[in-house]
Amino acid sequence: MHRTRIKICGLTRAQDVAAAVQAGADAIGFVFYPKSPRYVEPQRAAELMRALPPFVTATGLFVNATVEEVNETVRTAPVGLLQFHGDETPEQCATLAFAAARPFIRAFRVKPDTTPDELLEYEAAYRAASPLFAGLLLDTYVDAYGGAGKVFDWSLIPNALAPRVVLSGGLSVQNATGAVERVRPFAVDISSGVEEAKGIKDARKIADFIAAVRAADATLPMGHTNEGSSS
Repeated sequence: MHRTRIKICGLTRAQDVAAAVQAGADAIGFVFYPKSPRYVEPQRAAELMRALPPFVTATGLFVNATVEEVNETVRTAPVGLLQFHGDETPEQCATLAFAAARPFIRAFRVKPDTTPDELLEYEAAYRAASPLFAGLLLDTYVDAYGGAGKVFDWSLIPNALAPRVVLSGGLSVQNATGAVERVRPFAVDISSGVEEAKGIKDARKIADFIAAVRAADATLPMGHTNEGSSS
């Protein structure tokens, strides 16, 4: 069975980290953007990371951070993956990732007029800029940084790109199965959709969301990959 990877983002409490791990999350995310309501101090993130078992990846989300800020954060909280959500160019992402010696994913905020070709070109630019580029995270465009909590038009994702992307933006327990069946992304990323308040997760919602993703995985025929399965 194909297994969609799952990241729970915006964690701030030990019990939420434990709930994500127990439910089967592949990755967790810490927001290092001070203006976010889900911001966590690097020292606190380091404490939370100590409870992680092997093969659960800790990700650090940054918005227009400097090399010094990223390096200092990673020294304190040694996340395994960087996630850039600001206005960082391919060259800036490459510099930040190289300095921190970490792979990175780049968020693309999808607008109603975004084209499939634009998404492919965007991915190609970041891939050409750095061998540390790990892929795109697709979120919904709003006039703010970080997660939007709103769904975008999934049909804009080209078939050639879908199996490599991290799908985000407005995901919830209610729409997770349909989203994964429709797009067949490599991974999904959720934050507000499993919260009881900003930065405070709901363990039942986390478990139900992961179960909903697994239900979609179970609908993919045995031996079939998710190549070209998006419409």
